[in-house]
Amino acid sequence: MSLYKEKGKKDIIGELYKRYTQFVFLVSMKYLKDEESSRDSVMQIFEKLFTDLLNHNVDNFKSWLYMVTRNHCLMQLRKNQTNIKNRVEYKKDTVDFMEIDMNSHLKEKEIEENKIKTVQDAVNYLNKEQKECVKLFYLEGRSYQETAEITNYSIKKVKSYIQNGKRNLKNILTKAGISAIIILFIIFI
Repeated sequence: MSLYKEKGKKDIIGELYKRYTQFVFLVSMKYLKDEESSRDSVMQIFEKLFTDLLNHNVDNFKSWLYMVTRNHCLMQLRKNQTNIKNRVEYKKDTVDFMEIDMNSHLKEKEIEENKIKTVQDAVNYLNKEQKECVKLFYLEGRSYQETAEITNYSIKKVKSYIQNGKRNLKNILTKAGISAIIILFIIFI
């Protein structure tokens, strides 16, 4: 490793590739449980070695390579889970949106009033500080500064209460069966 770091000879990485390809592939299979993804991981990991070996002091290459491979695979799994979750949520939101669209015979004003009423009802489930700040900021359109002056909270506290209140509102509305797209629309009207 030190020879590569000193002289930057790329054929050293080629030799490491020959020696450790199977090792990286098997570790990847252990985590990813997919042959194609594991092959891709092998290539990505060895491509990354050109820069990583210049930036790290490696005493035990095999154990270091194991950790690099494991971390790479865990990141892949996390990325895949996020993509799957986003696709599922997108499909759910699309279905919810279509259902709303089919009910378009309701008057727009009625729908808007129902949304606002639902949010106002949900706001009542927040704690006192969050309720105060969310009402002033979103429902009355006050700034952070105005909200801080009215409530006598610091601006930092106001921002925290609003952020936590918004998250709690989303949770409350989601439990009530209102989709994420509608929640974002309602919160920012």
